[in-house]
Amino acid sequence: MIFPARHFFRSVFSLSAVAFLSVPVLWAEDSVKVFVLAGQSNMEGKAKNELITHQATDAKTAELFKHLRTGDEWTVRDDVQIKFLDRKGGLTIGYGSPGKTGPELEFGHLMGEHFDEPVLIIKTAWGGHSLYQKFRSPSAGVPDDARLAEELAKAQEKVTKNNEKKKRSDPLPTMEDIKSVYGSSYRNMMTEVASVFEDYETLFPTLKGKTLEMAGVVWFQGYNDMFGDFAPAEYAGNMELFINDVRKDFEKPKLPFVIAAIGNNGSKPAQKGMLAVQTAQIAMNDVEGFSGNVIAFPTDVLIDKAAEELYPTWKDNFEAWKLVGSDRPYHYLGSAIWYTRIGHGMGESMLKLLAK
Repeated sequence: MIFPARHFFRSVFSLSAVAFLSVPVLWAEDSVKVFVLAGQSNMEGKAKNELITHQATDAKTAELFKHLRTGDEWTVRDDVQIKFLDRKGGLTIGYGSPGKTGPELEFGHLMGEHFDEPVLIIKTAWGGHSLYQKFRSPSAGVPDDARLAEELAKAQEKVTKNNEKKKRSDPLPTMEDIKSVYGSSYRNMMTEVASVFEDYETLFPTLKGKTLEMAGVVWFQGYNDMFGDFAPAEYAGNMELFINDVRKDFEKPKLPFVIAAIGNNGSKPAQKGMLAVQTAQIAMNDVEGFSGNVIAFPTDVLIDKAAEELYPTWKDNFEAWKLVGSDRPYHYLGSAIWYTRIGHGMGESMLKLLAK
């Protein structure tokens, strides 16, 4: 653990509230600090905007979000721009899944407070994508022939049964179909980043004439690697290769890399596949060559206990539940507080690396 949980809970929302109005700003530098936020559904963000807005105006929780608001409205930062798939603009709520917010809000706030230069966040996150398969990096290659053959047989059996049941004639998957899925999200991530670097002056006119500088990567993923015969056990090796390949493709050998370790277990101890992935992620702190340029931190210790306590009876207490949570445990209960704490951990960890 990088920092004691008790210290983190004291400091997580202790930043001074600085209001940034949506007006043009003169920057001290001509560079732009770029951060890539990558992962699956929890990097997308699953806290409903209605929930975070309620908690930002509720006397019991308003102080936690005060630094993200200007008066009675959410701040739209001119110094932090964000691109997430088809959405772009100044950082504010709503850059999670449609109608939702994720850890990018608090992370971006910390980066904006720290840098005199403008900040650009590129989110590349897709729900349900594993590191074992879709985010698999080039150096990991594809699984061996025996595994691929088994996967192909299962896929063909599934299509055959579906054809028989629905009287269809869909073509059977080929080995090339099976292989093509491996690394597809890694490639899409790199394509998205390259596209933004190519078109940033059109996408973000206020950045015209400035130079983009890749400053760091944050990884928040792991749920789909909890399952199967191979993914949990191979996670550590795949994660190490992923970090090295990302740095190679971005041409930054020591690029700061932060991992928000899977923590859907909350107050309960992680078990089985979740424990395996969580352990593998935290183990990146001890990989030779990663000291001082990689930080993996726990997210279960940042649990929103109010949401956790109410979740088991949410259906019977829906009116109370919707004021603290908005999703299932695999999406951190859709807790705006939990996602904001995780975003703070991401930002705090990134700043530690940048300071080195």
